[in-house]
Amino acid sequence: MTDTPIDSLSAPTAPARPRKVLVRRHGLAVRLTHWVNVIALTFLLLSGLQIFNAHPALYWGNASTFADPWLALGAKFHHGQWSGQTQIGPFHLDTTGLFGASRVHGVLAPRGFPPWITLPSEQFLALGRRYHFFFAWIFAINGAVYLLSGLISGHLRRDLVPTRDQLKPGHVWHEIVEHARLRFPKGEEARRYNVLQKGAYAGVALVLLPLMVLTGMTMSPALDGAFPWLLTLFGGRQSARSIHFICANLIVLFVIVHLVMVVVSGLWNNIRSMITGRYAIEVETSKEPAA
Repeated sequence: MTDTPIDSLSAPTAPARPRKVLVRRHGLAVRLTHWVNVIALTFLLLSGLQIFNAHPALYWGNASTFADPWLALGAKFHHGQWSGQTQIGPFHLDTTGLFGASRVHGVLAPRGFPPWITLPSEQFLALGRRYHFFFAWIFAINGAVYLLSGLISGHLRRDLVPTRDQLKPGHVWHEIVEHARLRFPKGEEARRYNVLQKGAYAGVALVLLPLMVLTGMTMSPALDGAFPWLLTLFGGRQSARSIHFICANLIVLFVIVHLVMVVVSGLWNNIRSMITGRYAIEVETSKEPAA
Protein backbone atom coordinates (compact mmCIF):
# COMPACT_ATOMS: atom_id res chain seq x y z
CA MET A 1 0.00 0.00 0.00
CA THR A 2 1.42 3.36 -1.02
CA ASP A 3 0.74 6.65 0.58
CA THR A 4 -0.85 9.36 -1.54
CA PRO A 5 1.34 12.49 -1.60
CA ILE A 6 -0.24 15.21 0.44
CA ASP A 7 0.24 17.73 -2.42
CA SER A 8 -2.08 15.71 -4.63
CA LEU A 9 -4.99 16.06 -2.25
CA SER A 10 -7.54 18.66 -3.29
CA ALA A 11 -8.48 21.08 -0.57
CA PRO A 12 -12.21 21.39 -0.04
CA THR A 13 -13.82 24.53 -1.38
CA ALA A 14 -16.78 26.40 -0.01
CA PRO A 15 -19.85 26.76 -2.21
CA ALA A 16 -20.19 29.85 -4.33
CA ARG A 17 -21.86 32.76 -2.64
CA PRO A 18 -23.26 36.00 -4.08
CA ARG A 19 -21.25 39.18 -3.83
CA LYS A 20 -22.62 42.65 -4.56
CA VAL A 21 -20.86 44.79 -7.14
CA LEU A 22 -21.73 48.22 -8.51
CA VAL A 23 -22.36 48.45 -12.25
CA ARG A 24 -23.14 51.41 -14.49
CA ARG A 25 -26.87 51.59 -15.24
CA HIS A 26 -27.96 55.18 -15.97
CA GLY A 27 -26.01 57.75 -17.96
CA LEU A 28 -25.75 61.41 -16.95
CA ALA A 29 -28.33 62.63 -19.49
CA VAL A 30 -30.90 60.07 -18.31
CA ARG A 31 -30.39 61.04 -14.67
CA LEU A 32 -30.57 64.79 -15.24
CA THR A 33 -33.66 64.64 -17.46
CA HIS A 34 -35.33 62.27 -15.00
CA TRP A 35 -35.07 64.73 -12.09
CA VAL A 36 -36.03 67.72 -14.23
CA ASN A 37 -39.08 65.72 -15.29
CA VAL A 38 -39.98 65.03 -11.66
CA ILE A 39 -40.02 68.76 -10.89
CA ALA A 40 -41.72 69.84 -14.13
CA LEU A 41 -44.46 67.19 -14.01
CA THR A 42 -45.21 67.96 -10.35
CA PHE A 43 -45.77 71.64 -11.11
CA LEU A 44 -47.67 70.82 -14.31
CA LEU A 45 -50.04 68.48 -12.49
CA LEU A 46 -50.80 70.83 -9.60
CA SER A 47 -51.22 73.91 -11.80
CA GLY A 48 -53.22 71.85 -14.32
CA LEU A 49 -55.75 70.98 -11.63
CA GLN A 50 -56.00 74.70 -10.82
CA ILE A 51 -56.81 75.39 -14.50
CA PHE A 52 -59.28 72.49 -14.61
CA ASN A 53 -61.13 73.95 -11.62
CA ALA A 54 -62.05 77.02 -13.68
CA HIS A 55 -64.45 74.73 -15.58
CA PRO A 56 -64.43 71.24 -14.00
CA ALA A 57 -66.12 69.37 -16.84
CA LEU A 58 -64.93 67.54 -19.97
CA TYR A 59 -66.54 67.01 -23.38
CA TRP A 60 -65.85 65.42 -26.75
CA GLY A 61 -65.73 67.39 -29.99
CA ASN A 62 -64.92 71.02 -30.59
CA ALA A 63 -67.63 72.69 -28.47
CA SER A 64 -68.60 72.48 -24.81
CA THR A 65 -72.01 70.86 -24.63
CA PHE A 66 -72.76 71.96 -21.09
CA ALA A 67 -75.75 69.62 -20.73
CA ASP A 68 -73.79 66.53 -21.75
CA PRO A 69 -70.27 66.28 -20.24
CA TRP A 70 -68.67 62.86 -19.98
CA LEU A 71 -66.96 63.94 -16.75
CA ALA A 72 -67.99 66.70 -14.37
CA LEU A 73 -67.07 67.66 -10.81
CA GLY A 74 -70.04 69.73 -9.73
CA ALA A 75 -71.66 70.96 -6.53
CA LYS A 76 -75.24 71.30 -5.30
CA PHE A 77 -76.55 73.52 -2.52
CA HIS A 78 -78.91 71.48 -0.38
CA HIS A 79 -80.27 72.14 3.13
CA GLY A 80 -77.93 75.07 3.63
CA GLN A 81 -74.74 73.18 2.64
CA TRP A 82 -72.81 72.34 -0.49
CA SER A 83 -72.44 68.73 -1.60
CA GLY A 84 -70.00 67.41 -4.21
CA GLN A 85 -71.38 65.51 -7.20
CA THR A 86 -69.07 63.68 -9.60
CA GLN A 87 -70.49 62.58 -12.94
CA ILE A 88 -68.74 59.93 -15.04
CA GLY A 89 -70.85 59.18 -18.08
CA PRO A 90 -74.29 58.14 -16.85
CA PHE A 91 -73.09 57.58 -13.27
CA HIS A 92 -73.41 60.16 -10.47
CA LEU A 93 -71.43 59.84 -7.24
CA ASP A 94 -71.53 61.80 -4.01
CA THR A 95 -67.93 62.96 -3.48
CA THR A 96 -68.49 65.68 -0.89
CA GLY A 97 -65.26 66.74 0.78
CA LEU A 98 -63.06 65.53 -2.08
CA PHE A 99 -64.40 66.37 -5.55
CA GLY A 100 -67.02 68.96 -6.45
CA ALA A 101 -67.24 70.46 -2.97
CA SER A 102 -64.32 70.52 -0.55
CA ARG A 103 -63.33 72.46 2.53
CA VAL A 104 -61.92 75.93 1.98
CA HIS A 105 -60.88 77.62 5.22
CA GLY A 106 -62.87 74.98 7.10
CA VAL A 107 -66.12 75.46 5.16
CA LEU A 108 -67.48 73.32 2.30
CA ALA A 109 -67.41 75.31 -0.94
CA PRO A 110 -67.78 74.53 -4.67
CA ARG A 111 -64.38 73.37 -5.94
CA GLY A 112 -63.62 70.73 -8.56
CA PHE A 113 -60.39 69.51 -6.96
CA PRO A 114 -59.63 70.39 -3.32
CA PRO A 115 -57.29 73.35 -2.64
CA TRP A 116 -54.56 71.20 -1.06
CA ILE A 117 -53.78 69.62 -4.44
CA THR A 118 -53.86 72.71 -6.69
CA LEU A 119 -51.21 75.33 -7.38
CA PRO A 120 -51.86 77.94 -6.12
CA SER A 121 -54.22 76.60 -3.46
CA GLU A 122 -56.67 79.49 -3.77
CA GLN A 123 -58.79 79.89 -6.91
CA PHE A 124 -56.36 81.92 -9.05
CA LEU A 125 -56.62 80.91 -12.73
CA ALA A 126 -54.18 83.48 -14.13
CA LEU A 127 -51.35 82.45 -11.79
CA GLY A 128 -52.09 78.76 -12.38
CA ARG A 129 -51.77 79.30 -16.13
CA ARG A 130 -48.44 81.07 -15.68
CA TYR A 131 -47.06 78.16 -13.66
CA HIS A 132 -48.44 75.69 -16.19
CA PHE A 133 -47.03 77.37 -19.29
CA PHE A 134 -43.63 78.01 -17.72
CA PHE A 135 -43.14 74.39 -16.67
CA ALA A 136 -44.65 73.16 -19.94
CA TRP A 137 -41.71 74.78 -21.73
CA ILE A 138 -39.27 73.24 -19.25
CA PHE A 139 -40.92 69.86 -19.76
CA ALA A 140 -40.93 70.08 -23.58
CA ILE A 141 -37.28 71.18 -23.81
CA ASN A 142 -36.24 68.52 -21.31
CA GLY A 143 -38.12 65.87 -23.31
CA ALA A 144 -36.38 66.94 -26.51
CA VAL A 145 -32.99 66.71 -24.76
CA TYR A 146 -33.85 63.22 -23.48
CA LEU A 147 -34.93 61.94 -26.90
CA LEU A 148 -31.95 63.47 -28.72
CA SER A 149 -29.40 62.21 -26.20
CA GLY A 150 -31.12 58.82 -26.15
CA LEU A 151 -30.83 58.50 -29.92
CA ILE A 152 -27.17 59.56 -29.93
CA SER A 153 -26.11 57.33 -27.01
CA GLY A 154 -28.25 54.36 -28.07
CA HIS A 155 -30.20 54.47 -24.79
CA LEU A 156 -33.59 54.39 -26.55
CA ARG A 157 -32.70 51.39 -28.70
CA ARG A 158 -30.80 49.56 -25.98
CA ASP A 159 -33.02 50.18 -22.96
CA LEU A 160 -36.52 50.87 -24.31
CA VAL A 161 -36.87 48.53 -27.30
CA PRO A 162 -37.71 44.94 -26.22
CA THR A 163 -35.66 42.12 -27.72
CA ARG A 164 -37.30 39.38 -29.75
CA ASP A 165 -36.96 36.91 -26.87
CA GLN A 166 -38.53 39.37 -24.43
CA LEU A 167 -41.61 39.72 -26.65
CA LYS A 168 -42.42 36.02 -26.60
CA PRO A 169 -45.81 35.51 -24.88
CA GLY A 170 -44.37 32.96 -22.48
CA HIS A 171 -41.63 35.37 -21.36
CA VAL A 172 -44.06 38.28 -20.93
CA TRP A 173 -46.40 36.14 -18.84
CA HIS A 174 -43.46 34.90 -16.75
CA GLU A 175 -42.44 38.50 -15.99
CA ILE A 176 -46.00 39.41 -15.01
CA VAL A 177 -46.21 36.46 -12.62
CA GLU A 178 -42.78 37.18 -11.11
CA HIS A 179 -43.64 40.85 -10.52
CA ALA A 180 -46.99 39.91 -8.99
CA ARG A 181 -45.03 37.73 -6.53
CA LEU A 182 -42.58 40.61 -5.94
CA ARG A 183 -39.72 38.57 -7.35
CA PHE A 184 -37.32 40.77 -9.26
CA PRO A 185 -34.35 40.02 -11.58
CA LYS A 186 -31.04 39.18 -9.93
CA GLY A 187 -27.46 39.15 -11.10
CA GLU A 188 -26.76 39.91 -14.75
CA GLU A 189 -30.47 40.14 -15.55
CA ALA A 190 -30.75 43.14 -13.23
CA ARG A 191 -28.35 45.14 -15.42
CA ARG A 192 -31.06 45.70 -18.03
CA TYR A 193 -34.71 46.67 -18.01
CA ASN A 194 -37.12 43.75 -18.22
CA VAL A 195 -39.91 43.69 -20.81
CA LEU A 196 -42.48 45.21 -18.42
CA GLN A 197 -40.18 48.12 -17.61
CA LYS A 198 -39.37 48.67 -21.27
CA GLY A 199 -43.05 48.63 -22.20
CA ALA A 200 -44.02 51.04 -19.42
CA TYR A 201 -41.14 53.49 -19.98
CA ALA A 202 -41.54 53.45 -23.76
CA GLY A 203 -45.28 53.97 -23.45
CA VAL A 204 -44.81 56.99 -21.21
CA ALA A 205 -41.81 58.53 -22.99
CA LEU A 206 -42.92 57.90 -26.57
CA VAL A 207 -46.72 58.00 -26.32
CA LEU A 208 -48.20 59.66 -23.22
CA LEU A 209 -45.75 62.55 -22.87
CA PRO A 210 -45.81 63.54 -26.57
CA LEU A 211 -49.62 63.35 -26.44
CA MET A 212 -49.59 65.69 -23.45
CA VAL A 213 -47.54 68.23 -25.41
CA LEU A 214 -49.61 68.00 -28.59
CA THR A 215 -53.00 68.15 -26.87
CA GLY A 216 -51.76 71.07 -24.76
CA MET A 217 -50.83 72.88 -27.97
CA THR A 218 -54.26 72.10 -29.44
CA MET A 219 -55.99 73.91 -26.57
CA SER A 220 -54.22 77.15 -27.51
CA PRO A 221 -56.17 79.22 -30.12
CA ALA A 222 -52.94 80.93 -31.19
CA LEU A 223 -51.21 77.61 -31.87
CA ASP A 224 -54.32 76.27 -33.61
CA GLY A 225 -53.99 79.20 -36.01
CA ALA A 226 -50.37 78.27 -36.71
CA PHE A 227 -50.99 74.51 -36.81
CA PRO A 228 -54.66 73.99 -37.83
CA TRP A 229 -54.06 70.26 -38.38
CA LEU A 230 -53.94 69.80 -34.61
CA LEU A 231 -57.72 70.32 -34.30
CA THR A 232 -58.31 67.76 -37.04
CA LEU A 233 -55.88 65.31 -35.47
CA PHE A 234 -57.60 65.31 -32.08
CA GLY A 235 -61.18 65.91 -33.22
CA GLY A 236 -61.62 69.36 -31.71
CA ARG A 237 -60.40 71.47 -28.81
CA GLN A 238 -62.65 69.82 -26.22
CA SER A 239 -61.54 66.35 -27.31
CA ALA A 240 -57.93 67.50 -26.96
CA ARG A 241 -58.71 68.73 -23.43
CA SER A 242 -60.25 65.36 -22.55
CA ILE A 243 -57.29 63.43 -23.96
CA HIS A 244 -54.93 65.77 -22.08
CA PHE A 245 -56.76 65.01 -18.83
CA ILE A 246 -56.79 61.24 -19.46
CA CYS A 247 -53.07 61.19 -20.26
CA ALA A 248 -52.31 63.17 -17.09
CA ASN A 249 -54.19 60.60 -15.01
CA LEU A 250 -52.39 57.72 -16.72
CA ILE A 251 -49.06 59.39 -15.94
CA VAL A 252 -50.11 59.73 -12.29
CA LEU A 253 -51.01 56.03 -12.27
CA PHE A 254 -47.63 55.19 -13.81
CA VAL A 255 -45.83 57.27 -11.16
CA ILE A 256 -47.69 55.51 -8.33
CA VAL A 257 -46.82 52.05 -9.68
CA HIS A 258 -43.27 53.20 -10.39
CA LEU A 259 -42.78 54.42 -6.81
CA VAL A 260 -44.19 51.19 -5.37
CA MET A 261 -41.79 49.15 -7.52
CA VAL A 262 -38.87 51.37 -6.50
CA VAL A 263 -39.62 50.74 -2.83
CA VAL A 264 -40.27 46.99 -2.97
CA SER A 265 -37.35 46.20 -5.31
CA GLY A 266 -34.77 48.09 -3.25
CA LEU A 267 -35.29 51.74 -2.36
CA TRP A 268 -31.70 52.83 -1.76
CA ASN A 269 -30.29 50.84 -4.66
CA ASN A 270 -32.78 52.41 -7.09
CA ILE A 271 -32.32 55.95 -5.77
CA ARG A 272 -28.54 55.60 -5.88
CA SER A 273 -28.69 54.43 -9.50
CA MET A 274 -30.68 57.51 -10.49
CA ILE A 275 -28.31 59.85 -8.62
CA THR A 276 -24.88 58.34 -9.23
CA GLY A 277 -25.67 56.01 -12.13
CA ARG A 278 -24.37 53.00 -10.20
CA TYR A 279 -26.59 50.00 -9.45
CA ALA A 280 -25.71 47.08 -7.17
CA ILE A 281 -26.16 43.55 -8.51
CA GLU A 282 -25.24 40.16 -7.09
CA VAL A 283 -22.62 38.01 -8.80
CA GLU A 284 -21.51 34.50 -7.85
CA THR A 285 -18.01 34.18 -6.38
CA SER A 286 -16.05 31.38 -4.69
CA LYS A 287 -14.08 31.46 -1.48
CA GLU A 288 -10.42 30.53 -1.42
CA PRO A 289 -9.88 26.80 -0.71
CA ALA A 290 -10.38 26.07 2.93
CA ALA A 291 -7.30 25.13 4.92
